[in-house]
Amino acid sequence: MLNEKDLRNMVYLLDDSDERVVEHIESEISGLGAAAIPVLERIWPEDESVKRQERVVALIKHIQQQELSEELSDWVNTGGQDLLKGMLVLNKIVDPEIDRQLIENQLDKIKLDAWLELNYDLTSFEKVKILNRIFFEEHSFSGDTESYHHSKNSFLSSVLERKKGNPVLLAVIYSIVAQRLNIPVYGVNLPQHFILGYVKDFDWPPLLRFNDESADGIGVNSDILFYINPFNNGLIFNQENIHKFLKQMNLEPKKDYFKTCSNADIIIRVLRNLEVSFAKENNETKLAQVKQLLNVMVAND
Repeated sequence: MLNEKDLRNMVYLLDDSDERVVEHIESEISGLGAAAIPVLERIWPEDESVKRQERVVALIKHIQQQELSEELSDWVNTGGQDLLKGMLVLNKIVDPEIDRQLIENQLDKIKLDAWLELNYDLTSFEKVKILNRIFFEEHSFSGDTESYHHSKNSFLSSVLERKKGNPVLLAVIYSIVAQRLNIPVYGVNLPQHFILGYVKDFDWPPLLRFNDESADGIGVNSDILFYINPFNNGLIFNQENIHKFLKQMNLEPKKDYFKTCSNADIIIRVLRNLEVSFAKENNETKLAQVKQLLNVMVAND
């Protein structure tokens, strides 16, 4: 159990003249993990030493990043089936105290509005048309064309609040809602643009296991009926359109560009976007965080 008095005594030594002592104390405090953060947050405003204050703040950030990396690693190692959970881990880059229930409530509101109009007799195309109307008309989601590369477009909480985002985040929200309605819509990792694919309906395995490639016929090898572009108000198109897009981009039409991708691929795509965003915003601290999380994903790939 964390002893607050002992922790305060350790913090007192953070301005010791011997750097080896400081390094040892910082290591000891970091080893305490997230449990130390509330105490450190109480201590630093009261401390009279500016140097100690700076080091306590740096320690809080270091512990939070350490916890974030471990949480993302655990997500990958347990299968990465819950895309929402993975996105919430990334959201902690800007909001360490994010409330999952608040996010769940926002997603469930969109789901409920769509569910009220859906029925089992509808075709796949009709289901998507209803989902499009709920998502883009009733809830007013749209692509952010004015500040496309801004980091706010890559965080779930921000996109749900602003109703604007980049192709990946709009696709993530759209697909999570669709899957909760048992509509098999999943991400397609198209270069320079992220889209969705409507997979042929199936009864088993459950949608949750879609990213489990060990499930026969399910996952990245599943056939796609048509594609959806959430950044363009849910525009529906086919493989021929993807071929034309790739030709315009002077890219070879690789098979992966036409298949659904894993949740891990989506998380990596979001992190790559954040890497570009924070570099453009000259936010070195956040950029370093993102690079560390990318290393976690690559190491676990």
